[in-house]
Amino acid sequence: MSILLALLLPGCGPESKDTGSPAGTTEQVTPPDSAGKDVKTIYVAGGCFWGLEKYIGLVTGVVDTDVGYANGANASATYGDGSGYAEAVKVVYDPTVAPLPFLLDLFYNAIEPTSVNRQGNDVGTEYRTGIYYTDPADEAVIEQSLARLQKKYTQPIAVESGPLTNYTRAEDYHQDYLKKNPGGYCHIPQKLFDAASAARPE
Repeated sequence: MSILLALLLPGCGPESKDTGSPAGTTEQVTPPDSAGKDVKTIYVAGGCFWGLEKYIGLVTGVVDTDVGYANGANASATYGDGSGYAEAVKVVYDPTVAPLPFLLDLFYNAIEPTSVNRQGNDVGTEYRTGIYYTDPADEAVIEQSLARLQKKYTQPIAVESGPLTNYTRAEDYHQDYLKKNPGGYCHIPQKLFDAASAARPE
């Protein structure tokens, strides 16, 4: 029965790997202003990175995204290598248009915050939820945001947070996967994509 369920429940991986795709590239943890003086970067993990990248990329004020492998034991991770990474989205954003607390609230809407190592049909430590920063000033903002989130739940939330220790950009076939494969598996419903497009900070 478990084998049958594994076959029926789609995962984040493509149905057939593109063996010609280059291996992931390791990104050094850089100063927060490295992408430009007017933008900042945050990394979020919330299940399959295909859907989360599409979702967060629709938000006004987000200027760039890519997907990769964050905070694993291997600083040059590859898909499925078992190194303990989290599937994550690198989010480059304009804080004057999309402040970090606003982005985090939208992120929480796309995950089940109390679920441990599972989002949708995807199960495993790589599908854990997390928020990883490169600017130490973001730590307090994130902790305050998580404290507000916890007040909404009786169960403990399972969203880890901390500094980004390493990040490897995922293989090319994972980047903008749902743009290239509109019918691809995604655990995030269409109504949330619509809400992300329409969202504005109060």
